Amino acid sequence: MKAAVLVFPGSNCDRDMAKAFEAAGFDVSMIWHKDHALPEGVDIVGVPGGFSYGDYLRCGAIAANSPICRELKQHAEAGGYVLGVCNGFQVLTETGLLPGALLRNAGLKYICRTVPLVVGTEDSVFTQDYEKGQEILIPIAHHDGNYFADDATLDRLEADDRVAFRYGRNPNGSARDIAGILSENRRVLGMMPHPERAAEDAHGNTDGKPVFDALATALERVLA
Repeated sequence: MKAAVLVFPGSNCDRDMAKAFEAAGFDVSMIWHKDHALPEGVDIVGVPGGFSYGDYLRCGAIAANSPICRELKQHAEAGGYVLGVCNGFQVLTETGLLPGALLRNAGLKYICRTVPLVVGTEDSVFTQDYEKGQEILIPIAHHDGNYFADDATLDRLEADDRVAFRYGRNPNGSARDIAGILSENRRVLGMMPHPERAAEDAHGNTDGKPVFDALATALERVLA
């Protein structure tokens, strides 16, 4: 199984994501933002957290127009898997791979703490090892994590069972407590909380590990 983790100027969670993929059994390649191709046969692309390009213009906006993101879009549109976390979620909305936008936190302050999440669906390769309604604890670290979309989009996300995670206690004003969403084909997940920061015993919490393990299990079945 092959994973690629994109690296932009200002990324600071790329190594964390790579280690989480490796622990789940993936062969991981780090891909620079100016590269024009993904590794041959890559199964999933990780778009990590951080402050790509210093969050100038809008969070994720410049990264979304980098050479490698053209390849990211092609990968996703061809049915490849993508996981975008925090700044990576912002990049995915800026590329149009996921609907909506991430706005400034309602309290206008940077938030860095562990928060309760409620699993919204079991019906994805990312969430299949959880139970719908299960509460887990995952760290957040963001200033622009307030998920926004118009009512029609929010209604469609809910009707299609594409809300992957909700906040148990909303920290940032996100519409309908949304913390993570899936694409129409359910192969792209964007989420603001950081599962890679809760993926090994040394973190003091492994509630995020099932995201990576479930993906590995699904791919092992396909590739067997």
